[in-house]
Amino acid sequence: MKLRYAMVCSSNQNRSMEAHSLLKREGFDVASYGTGQHVKLPGPSIREPNVYDFGTPYKHMFDDLRRKDLELYKRNGILPMLKRNLGVKLAPQRWQENVADGPFDVVLTFEEKVFDLVLEDLHNRNQVLLKPVLIINLEVKDNHEEAAVGGRLALILCQELDATENWEDTIDDIINNFEKQHRRKLLYSISFY
Repeated sequence: MKLRYAMVCSSNQNRSMEAHSLLKREGFDVASYGTGQHVKLPGPSIREPNVYDFGTPYKHMFDDLRRKDLELYKRNGILPMLKRNLGVKLAPQRWQENVADGPFDVVLTFEEKVFDLVLEDLHNRNQVLLKPVLIINLEVKDNHEEAAVGGRLALILCQELDATENWEDTIDDIINNFEKQHRRKLLYSISFY
């Protein structure tokens, strides 16, 4: 049985896209989303972020930032990150607007606030299919190094879930083993579509 996965962070740029890219390369059925109001990328200072609407193509962001300050955005890793994203999908998507994408089996978030927003959104949807969805939070700092580590851990966790006959019967063991092996605490919950 192949499961359908969603990777979710705040802006659908760094953590969710690193995991999406890795899982896609490994042949998983995967999508990715953000939960924020806008897509925010670092700017020349903390008070001057670059803000885009969800749905703005990664290519547009790449060209815009390259034009603004090629050296800065190369040095801070934003241009290479956007280049990776371009190879995965067209544009960042917002979780709260993904209903038409159909149900997922597993939703992996990378920040507790995002986990809470995904749960809240699922609880507010009409649960007509009564199909269970597993939501797991793997806390990952929003920087390039941690996103790379988080992406590999997400892949390991998804491989474990995909290898099981029925995650509902084994989820406690899978979570416990993962936490012991990788020294990372996971939050998880079950909701329904």
